[in-house]
Amino acid sequence: MSQTRIFKVTELTPAQLIAVARDLEQGAVVVLPTDTVYGIGTAANREKSIQTIFRLKKRPATNPLQLLSGSLEQVRQAAVVSKAAQRLAEAFWPGGLTLILPPSESGKIFLRGAAGLGFRVPNHLFLLELLKQMPVPLSCTSANLHGQDVITQERVLIDTFDGKVDYIFCAGTLSPVASSVVDMMSEPKLLREGALSQEQLERVLGKTLARK
Repeated sequence: MSQTRIFKVTELTPAQLIAVARDLEQGAVVVLPTDTVYGIGTAANREKSIQTIFRLKKRPATNPLQLLSGSLEQVRQAAVVSKAAQRLAEAFWPGGLTLILPPSESGKIFLRGAAGLGFRVPNHLFLLELLKQMPVPLSCTSANLHGQDVITQERVLIDTFDGKVDYIFCAGTLSPVASSVVDMMSEPKLLREGALSQEQLERVLGKTLARK
């Protein structure tokens, strides 16, 4: 691992953002802010880099990573979006909603043993701009050791990951709020109630959500 490059997101130029996206395509591993907590991620088609994330986090390889995209249109390139899923996405993306979706033919390479793909479009300007520069989703998970508290402070982030990843992007102290997770593989099912309440989701769907 080369020396970690550390930036504040407010200081990054458009040219630098494009360069980071290109580095991610080549397998760079980054720690960066989301609209929930700091995350660690890489391009979803870079298996060696994904394995690096599992190793750094001491995370079981059977736990799938979330996929982040810059728009619903980008999600459609890798997943099958039903009318019900589209209603939720149009209502709550960008934001704290993760949808478990069936893969499209081209999205099957991102499954890594899971039945569906967990997609989210995050409500964070820096991250959205980065994701829109990428041709594939970002495989991402919270930037912390598996089973330990999530990291919300820059100093802890740098102490934990400096020298272990290619980039660290700082955005101050974040407030941890988990996304709500809805399984859309068949009948909609609420797997986790987080940033969005069951009532909010049901109002958009027009039906009662089953619970896990």
